[in-house]
Amino acid sequence: MSPSVPLQEMIRAIRSARTQCEERGVIQRECAAIRAQFRQADNGGRSHNLAKLLYVHMLGYPAHFGQMECVRMIASPRYSEKRVGYLGAMMLLDEKQDASLLITNSIKNDLAHSNQYVQSLALCTLACMGSAEMCRDLAPEIDRLLRASNSYIKKKAALCAVHIVRKVHELGELFAPAARSLLSEKNHGVLHGAVVLIIELCERNPETLERFRKTVPDLVQIMKGLVLSGYSPEHDVSGISDPFLQVRILRLLRILGRNNEGASDAMNDLLAQVATNTDSTKTVGNAVLYETVLTVLDIKSESGLRVLAVNILGRFLLNNDRNIRYIAMTSLQKIVGTDHNAVQRHRGTIVDCLKDQDASVKRRSLELSLALVSASNIRSMMKELLLFLSSCPPELRSHAASGIFNAAERYAPSQRWHIDTMLHVLITAGGDVRDETVPNLIQLITNASELHCYTVHKLYRALLADISQQSLVQVACWCIGEYGDLLLRGDCQETEPLQVTEDDALDALETVLQSHMSSPATRGFALTATMKLSTRITDNVDRIRSIVSIYGSCIDVELQQRAVEYNALFKKYDHMRAAVLERMPVIEKNSPGHTNGEFTGEAIRDIPTARIKQGELPLLPPQPASQVCDLLDLLGGSEETLQLSPAPGLSINAASTAGGDLLDLLGGLEPAPLAPAPAVPVYEKGGVTLTLSCEKQSDTGLTVTLTASNSTDSDISSFTLQAAVPKSVQLHMKAPSGDYLPARGTAKVIQMVVLNNPNKVNLKMRVRISYTRQASAFQDTVQIDSFPGLDAAGH
Repeated sequence: MSPSVPLQEMIRAIRSARTQCEERGVIQRECAAIRAQFRQADNGGRSHNLAKLLYVHMLGYPAHFGQMECVRMIASPRYSEKRVGYLGAMMLLDEKQDASLLITNSIKNDLAHSNQYVQSLALCTLACMGSAEMCRDLAPEIDRLLRASNSYIKKKAALCAVHIVRKVHELGELFAPAARSLLSEKNHGVLHGAVVLIIELCERNPETLERFRKTVPDLVQIMKGLVLSGYSPEHDVSGISDPFLQVRILRLLRILGRNNEGASDAMNDLLAQVATNTDSTKTVGNAVLYETVLTVLDIKSESGLRVLAVNILGRFLLNNDRNIRYIAMTSLQKIVGTDHNAVQRHRGTIVDCLKDQDASVKRRSLELSLALVSASNIRSMMKELLLFLSSCPPELRSHAASGIFNAAERYAPSQRWHIDTMLHVLITAGGDVRDETVPNLIQLITNASELHCYTVHKLYRALLADISQQSLVQVACWCIGEYGDLLLRGDCQETEPLQVTEDDALDALETVLQSHMSSPATRGFALTATMKLSTRITDNVDRIRSIVSIYGSCIDVELQQRAVEYNALFKKYDHMRAAVLERMPVIEKNSPGHTNGEFTGEAIRDIPTARIKQGELPLLPPQPASQVCDLLDLLGGSEETLQLSPAPGLSINAASTAGGDLLDLLGGLEPAPLAPAPAVPVYEKGGVTLTLSCEKQSDTGLTVTLTASNSTDSDISSFTLQAAVPKSVQLHMKAPSGDYLPARGTAKVIQMVVLNNPNKVNLKMRVRISYTRQASAFQDTVQIDSFPGLDAAGH
């Protein structure tokens, strides 16, 4: 191929290459020819060669040797060469390369050129790849062009100023007066650039934001002109006059009206006009309406206007476009706490979206449906949610079950309904529920003394039907062990009569013990239930003794320990067996920090659980190594390693002390601790307050309650606490009460930390606080050196 072939011929040759090797050969020959012609002093085809090199760069091949040619062509007086040179600079140069500094003077000269198109080339290049140094040098030139009489240049200069403000924040004050004057322009391109520039200025400087609030009447007039103007072929898009400018103005009004009643009042009428006059049958109109809704919901708007905005989102839910339905539910999710009644009007449509085929729409609909559950609609909403649970995708089942449990606990009309609902979830999705579900349901059943007979019969039927759902089997075994006498009596009035013999009950428990589907924890429940039946039946005690003795040599240590203890009860302490295995008393609620999964905030959220072994990092977004070391470096350079533990979910089988193993017949249900000591603040920063209270459980045991609150005007999500203590101290973090801190302290997150200090070392604890506020992640660490209310000698 000849070195002087036109660009089109080179493209044709490259496309006709049959293999990648042949393509590389064509490009290498052409690049060699281009490089040779670049070395010639008098080269009339420089722009032609650089254009071919840019095409090679677009294909992903090296083209860096053309950078200096770009610099030379930018300095050329000919427009045709400047155009290709500036294009090459935007593609081949960036602010990190020294060659970019060489074009600063050329750009400055071209900004003062008499030809508007040459000025435009310089403005586009600076806006594309201008470094901070270039921006500082050329900012006065851009400010001068913002005041020029040419609308074409002012439009380009405004967008260039946006880039400069993003690169060098302090230069925003330079452009503020010119940006204000641009709002009087009639040209839509200039107005669009001015609005974008003002948005950038207001977002970066609160003082500038306050100054630009005076422009709200001007923006309202511009917006009214767009809404009420007739057909304009130059700006019309599907019947909407310049929707791009309308969206930008609405976004700016949202920023100016946020937390300001005066500015909000000035734009209320306009927003109502836009909401009622914009055509919603086209995507363009929906874009304007959506931006209007966001503005109404973000400013201090009137209640009627907010209802109108919610109704617009309700219409979006009926749209055939799934994207529009998704953004509608996302917006409704944000306001369901403040405009609950308005969102409730669209409950039927939201529930219908649970049947959507799109997984994202289905997930958003589930979250919004759970947020809409209240005491007045609990029965109808739960019916829909349980129907969804039976057919929902596996990835949503855990979230749905968790939300149903929380809603049932908060709004259950009766204890029987509450128990029936939880059993329905366990039967449908027992393998997807969280660990704390089992102790929660056991506590509920224990407190409903008049429903013991009904519950044990229903659970016995469920156990016979399916033993694959581990959570269901664990609760059923516990109830059979506790209320086996009621099951054998068979005279339950609340359900159909069922005659169960002693052998039937023991057969069911033995089936669980022998099933390959049973987990070690489930076998522990079944073995304890079998042992408890020895005091509730009369004819099969020897069979129970033989079952228990078999598991005295079980490979599972926990199960073996239980069996050995139960054998000891039969052999050495048979006179105490009836007292030890008597029915459990009513289980009281634990201390405020241990809520058994109850969420104390306003919104119902799924709280993920995790367990982390000693030495592993938590499953959180990656953190810099130095930050992890900060948390671990509790003793300031000590060689003693530490334990790092995030908040895990509740364990079914909690570790017990040596003296309590014999009586630990429920495998993990702990007695209610004493009332905690008064809380003292240990952290106050950014509106987040963390208080600490201590409760001494024994000579070496200590329970620490950490309570977090949020006093700011913004909600906090993904709130987590991590703790580190010296290695000689044993640490166990229980499930937190939530991960969501609503604004203005309306709810708190409570975290219980159990410490065991057998060596009685000087106790210290370092806590890492992580959360997200307004889409920004925050993290901080606090060290706790003193624990109020404790004896210094003990800890």
